[in-house]
Amino acid sequence: MPHQYTHALRAYESDEEGIRLQKVLAQAGFGSRRKCEEIITDGRVEVDGVLVTELGSRVNPDKQQIRVDGSRIHISGKHVTMALNKPRKVLSAMDDPKGRYTLRDIIGDRYERVFHMGRLDYDSEGLILMTDDGELAQHVMHPKYEVEKTYMATVQGKLGGNVCRRLVTQGVMLNDGPIRLDHCAIIDRSRDHTMVKVVIHSGKNRIVRRVFEAIGFPVVRLVRTQIGPIHLGDVKPGSYRILSKAEITALDKEVGL
Repeated sequence: MPHQYTHALRAYESDEEGIRLQKVLAQAGFGSRRKCEEIITDGRVEVDGVLVTELGSRVNPDKQQIRVDGSRIHISGKHVTMALNKPRKVLSAMDDPKGRYTLRDIIGDRYERVFHMGRLDYDSEGLILMTDDGELAQHVMHPKYEVEKTYMATVQGKLGGNVCRRLVTQGVMLNDGPIRLDHCAIIDRSRDHTMVKVVIHSGKNRIVRRVFEAIGFPVVRLVRTQIGPIHLGDVKPGSYRILSKAEITALDKEVGL
């Protein structure tokens, strides 16, 4: 065994305040204690980037990053991540000196440490991800990872398919630089309005509204329905749901965790 592995293992074993690694894996849903021991001895577990294959190792899951088959594990109850459906006229903040309705008013005081990952403007609706996992939040909001966001935009006027295609292939010049949509598709059209499905990875402020305003089709309603692999689903406006373990794992992979 390489020296660095041996040194790391001794450090874990000497930490009597830690939790045995196989117990942590069991708490994270990887099966019985015996099954988790097999996962360790099969060389599938890393702690802080160090391969751990010997039993008896102790870890601190609050301070150390544990991966199985390259994916970060989540211990039930350690963090909470949720999908919230923000209605119009709700501020994307946890409090407001002016007394406006905020995200805190929706989730209440049960999750005191939860905060929002990104924002929607005051008049926009739909999916906001919230968490108490600081590392996840940092990755989701960082421009480096270019997380795609999907919107349903209702714009004034009859928007042609050729205009939609041009927003993807050529883009549009805004006052802070050029921008292109990743996807644009017309969903429905009436005499006065067009509903468009938009996918874009830019996190710039009011970016969807600004794109359509720039080409003469102001947005009258904007609903975000998806962030990366996470769908809003059937969450009603003003409500939220806790993400499943599978959803959190998918989100982790999307942002390089």
